[in-house]
Amino acid sequence: MLAESGPNLIPIVVIAVLVAGFAGYFIVRGRSRGGTAPTDITDAEIARASVPETVIDSFPEVAAPVETIVEPAPAMGRVRSVFAGAISKITGAGKISEETWEELEEALLRADVGVKISDELLNVLRAEAKSGALQSPEAAIDRLRGLMLERIVGSERELNMLPDEANSPNVWMFVGVNGVGKTTSIGKVAAQRIALGNKVLLAAGDTFRAAAAEQLATWADRAGAEFVRGAEGADPSSVVFDAVESAAAKNVELVLADTAGRLHTKSNLMEELAKVRRVAEKGRGRVSEVLLVIDATTGQNGLVQAREFALATAVTGVILTKLDGSAKGGIVFAIETELGIPVKLVGLGEKIGDLIAFDPEQYIAALFAN
Repeated sequence: MLAESGPNLIPIVVIAVLVAGFAGYFIVRGRSRGGTAPTDITDAEIARASVPETVIDSFPEVAAPVETIVEPAPAMGRVRSVFAGAISKITGAGKISEETWEELEEALLRADVGVKISDELLNVLRAEAKSGALQSPEAAIDRLRGLMLERIVGSERELNMLPDEANSPNVWMFVGVNGVGKTTSIGKVAAQRIALGNKVLLAAGDTFRAAAAEQLATWADRAGAEFVRGAEGADPSSVVFDAVESAAAKNVELVLADTAGRLHTKSNLMEELAKVRRVAEKGRGRVSEVLLVIDATTGQNGLVQAREFALATAVTGVILTKLDGSAKGGIVFAIETELGIPVKLVGLGEKIGDLIAFDPEQYIAALFAN
């Protein structure tokens, strides 16, 4: 058609296309460079962000408002659906039978509650049904709900902040294997603590992955936190030590320390992690939390991770990420009952406000909702 319109039309079309392309480029670039970033920035956007390779000392202390999630239950849909199908079959049968226990066992195992805990729960139910204490499927479901809640209610889930001492900041270490969401969890915790009025410094203790420091720097910028990083490949302990000293000098109350992801089976790396903790407390810092970040989709492997990290660093709490996208949230029961480590925070999405305090009652209610 262009050929039929004559040769003079071709240059006009080409010029129009080029103008449109350049206009689009500058519009996008202007958006990326100008203005304040929204507080609902996602993990994916943070990962794509870049900062200069030079050391960044600090960012302006501007508190970013944190989006509050009131109802986490709908975000646990995949966990809930595992039980919903079993509950429908059990209650539809009209009476307790061997099939009742088979359905419940399958649901518990599919949710990754674990063989040991599942057996313990079902043994109680079987005994009570045999004695006549449970006479209907509905009663068995209600009793199971109560037993599961008993196992996880009452744990201390507050994030520990030691009383204020002059020039002696609290240190929260974040540990875990690669890819579980440590860095983004730190960024979200930083934004939330700053919104609560704390002064926060982020320490880029993962010195083996350049992208980790850049990602953390971007979170610090967005949250309005101080930031300390070291040279690539530097001793992580020295970076955390410098961060604590910097925080003390600036009257910063809380240091959030990132650490390199490591396999829990590598004893030398776990010893290095223990060293980071020792060094953090040699100066003016006080380690009041060691938070193990676990990907909920890993299921029972998370229990193995928790056990090994607890031996190396005296883990005080767990952050369970990606709970909204997992049918294996039952790992909560294994971690808390077998290891005595409370789940303190759960990740239910990518936004800053999607990392919330774990509420046992809401979790159980979501698990058994029809």
